Amino acid sequence: MTQENKTLLVVFFTVLMDLIGFGIIIPVSPFFAQSLGASPAWITLLGAGYSLMQFLFAPFWGRLSDKHGRRPIILVSIAIATCGYVGFAMATSFVMLFCMRLMSGFGTANLGTAQAIIADCTPPERRARGMGLIGAAFGLGFTLGPAIGGFLGQYGMQVPIFAAAALSGVNLLLATILLPETRKAGAGPTAHSRSPLRQIAALAQDGNLRKLLWVFFVYSAAFSMMEQVLGLFIEYAWVGTSPGHPTESAGRASVLTAYALIIVGITAIVVQGGLIGRLVKRYGEKSLLVTGCMLVAIALVCIPLSGKLGGFGYLLLTMVLLAAGSGMVAPSISSLLSRATHSKEQGHAMGIGQSLSALGRVIGPACAGLLFEYSPDLPFIIGALFIAACAVGAKRFKPVDHVAV
Repeated sequence: MTQENKTLLVVFFTVLMDLIGFGIIIPVSPFFAQSLGASPAWITLLGAGYSLMQFLFAPFWGRLSDKHGRRPIILVSIAIATCGYVGFAMATSFVMLFCMRLMSGFGTANLGTAQAIIADCTPPERRARGMGLIGAAFGLGFTLGPAIGGFLGQYGMQVPIFAAAALSGVNLLLATILLPETRKAGAGPTAHSRSPLRQIAALAQDGNLRKLLWVFFVYSAAFSMMEQVLGLFIEYAWVGTSPGHPTESAGRASVLTAYALIIVGITAIVVQGGLIGRLVKRYGEKSLLVTGCMLVAIALVCIPLSGKLGGFGYLLLTMVLLAAGSGMVAPSISSLLSRATHSKEQGHAMGIGQSLSALGRVIGPACAGLLFEYSPDLPFIIGALFIAACAVGAKRFKPVDHVAV
């Protein structure tokens, strides 16, 4: 095995274990926060705070990795995330829980550094393959993590969180032993020094590109509304609360949430891994983006309808539709953004897209809890309306191709 392949394999497993750890706590974190007295509005702020740290500190870790090397930044950030998981599991108040979640978000804002390692060790003609490993890690992480979390959640709300902390600790140990340095300290220029908001404003000066960036942001905000309240809705619609047995109710709700997320993960892997290439060749990215947005909007409307119909199987079918639509949206919008920017600026543009996505995941969850408190159906209905608007915005975008000169 070549050194390049060894490095890619190590980065893949580093990101994979990081994302499995993140996925493990998804089914149980709403109910753990609920056990500490948090309302739905505060529960969803956990997700907003986590994403805010990602938005603010991804450039910070990137600049440090340019200056001091990739390896120490990856190791330090994983160590911080591990401490955040341990503190999260041991929290005795919602304030402590929230602070520990912020710490975890700060530590796991290292994905850009992992991508930089891949860019360091791969030539341009093989870089797309290397970056594809990150996407594969996301798919597997968001499939395996919730499955493990839902299973362990039956034994207590803190058990999956301690498991995530242990997995992060193992990740730190393996990265310490196996991860090589791919960039010497101080080699080359540092990352862009402007704030993410100023970089977004500069890129959005192109009126056509601004439509696509708008879709990037609004779609992420609306979709994250669903993500943050799905577990709470499942508890409301199919579990309820057992007087004197709140842990038992939360455990059952976390298992059902895990089932729904597993369906999403498997469907997304099938669509993005096996179908998207053929669909793009036949229909083009713009058509897939519009279609995907409409499928997601329909699925969001169907979620509260499935609760009224009563059978949990209806929700699982809705999750297939949701994942199929989102599986079309994610690669299509990234491809269109890449095509709409000059080849020398594609990395910068993709980073801005991720920043907008993170910013959307701050605003969406911050609103979702308040909407859920007013009506459990409302986050899904409002989200569907905004994603339908994204389909309209995507329809107005004119695909263009920029080439280097």
